[in-house]
Amino acid sequence: MAAILEFEKPIQELENKISELRTFSKEKGIDLSNEIAILEKRAVEVRELIYSNLTAWQHVLIARHPERPNTSDYINYLFQDFIEMHGDRYYGDDPAVIGGIGRFNGRPVTVIGQLKGKDTKENLARNFGMAHPEGYRKAMRLMKQAEKFNRPVVCFIDTPGAYPGIGAEERGQFEAIARSILIMATLKVPIIAVVIGEGFSGGALGIGVGDRILMQEHSIYSVITPEGYASILWKDSTRNREAAETIRIVARDIQKLGVADKIVPEPVGGAHRDPAAAAGFLGEAIAETMEELLELAPEALLARRYEKYRSIGNLAD
Repeated sequence: MAAILEFEKPIQELENKISELRTFSKEKGIDLSNEIAILEKRAVEVRELIYSNLTAWQHVLIARHPERPNTSDYINYLFQDFIEMHGDRYYGDDPAVIGGIGRFNGRPVTVIGQLKGKDTKENLARNFGMAHPEGYRKAMRLMKQAEKFNRPVVCFIDTPGAYPGIGAEERGQFEAIARSILIMATLKVPIIAVVIGEGFSGGALGIGVGDRILMQEHSIYSVITPEGYASILWKDSTRNREAAETIRIVARDIQKLGVADKIVPEPVGGAHRDPAAAAGFLGEAIAETMEELLELAPEALLARRYEKYRSIGNLAD
């Protein structure tokens, strides 16, 4: 059973009552189907009410849910014959970034994504999805390979930011991210970037320059985390809830700002409630977007990509 978030407790209480009634009905041989049906209907209504009125911070909690499907999960659901590739050919392999080639609906594609774990052991092994320079250089290597063999690129964004450690800075963290952005801006094959969890700072942007940016319904995207924003501006990281509302990080706001192109729906309760259904929605969105992009010649693709990012921030209209 998925971990229960604080705002989900009214739903959980109803589900517990339903479970108790079912057990009691079975043990005592009493028909309580009408009572159970009433509670089930009420549970659906409460769930829909809660999830249609989420605050920005509640979106953050869902995006960070430890059982939320990660890049590896979506690779398993959506891509066939996936072959993972390792190393940047300069320093080493970064487990915070997974990448390789596979087939999407029969078409060869390159897949790259940040990868967080689902428990402490996995997160430590994956550095909580915070990439080192070699992670971005691995991504660049795979992007250039995709261009050589004319494969579309699908990037999954899910990171609290690039790793800020001394070693990462010594090995050129800022240069690696900047070069990755440059390569993505000029790559002559379609790029689809998908925010599946949290996408923060240059760590997210390093693999986020796509022809289309898709965001799952409860994903978040921003130049800084709510905690970082509160710490810098207010010198108080505990004001993270207030910061989440202020910096406009939820999918609907990112779409209004012209950054995200499409919001991909999730099952009621979040992707972690039904990963297979979430993958289905995501697969449909990627397929539709990829078909649109594959119709464009490389010159038109690059021109539209340029115009997309040139127009971001133009709020005059």
